[in-house]
Amino acid sequence: MQSRTVARELALLMLGQTSDRPAGGAAAGAASHETPLDALLHQALATLSQHVREALDQAAADLQAAQQQLLDSELQDEGSSEQLPRVRQHLQEGLSHAEQGLNRLSASLELPRLLMLADQEEIRRGAIERVRAVLRSRSDLDQRLDAVMEGWRLSRLPRIDRDILRLAAVDIEEFRTPPAVACNEAVELANRYSDEQGRRMINGVLRRFTSAGTPQR
Repeated sequence: MQSRTVARELALLMLGQTSDRPAGGAAAGAASHETPLDALLHQALATLSQHVREALDQAAADLQAAQQQLLDSELQDEGSSEQLPRVRQHLQEGLSHAEQGLNRLSASLELPRLLMLADQEEIRRGAIERVRAVLRSRSDLDQRLDAVMEGWRLSRLPRIDRDILRLAAVDIEEFRTPPAVACNEAVELANRYSDEQGRRMINGVLRRFTSAGTPQR
C-alpha cells in the first residue's frame, strides 16, 4: 500500500468531517479553511476505527446468515422432489451471503494496516496537504467537475463521491499523480466507501475531466 494511497484515504475521511456548503463570500470561505486540520485527522482516525468494527460485525452477520440458509437447504432436502427449487434458492442465498461476508472480511483486514500506517509523519502530512488543497480550491474544482458531468449535477452526487472526485482532481493537478493512477485509486476508494453506481459515475467523470486537460496556472 503506497503512502499516497493511504494519505488520500485519510484525506477522504478528513473531508467528511468538514462542511460541504459554501461559506458565503471570499472572506468567509477563507475563514472556513482555518479548521484545525490536525483535529480533523484525529476525527478521521476515530471514524476509521469505527468503520473497522462495523465491517467486521457485518461480515460476521453475513456469514451467520449464510450458515442459516445452508442449514435450511439441508432441511428442505429431506422433503419431496417438489421442494428442489426451494432448496436451490436456499443454497444460492446461502452462497451469496457467504460471498458477501468473505468480501467484507477481506476488505476490513486492510483497515487495521491503514490505521497503523496513518501514524507515519509522511502519510499524515500528505493527507493534510490534500485536504488543504481541496478546501482552498473547492469552488473552482466543483465548477470544472460539474462541467464534465453528463445529464447530472455534481451537487446531486452523494457527498462521499464528490470528495473522491475532488481528491482525484487535486492529485492530478497539484500532486502530479498520473491521471490513470489517480482514476484507478479513486475507483478503489469508491469500492470501499461508495456503491456500484458511484464507481461507474466516478470513473466516467474522471476520464472526461482528464481529457479536458489541466488549466494553466
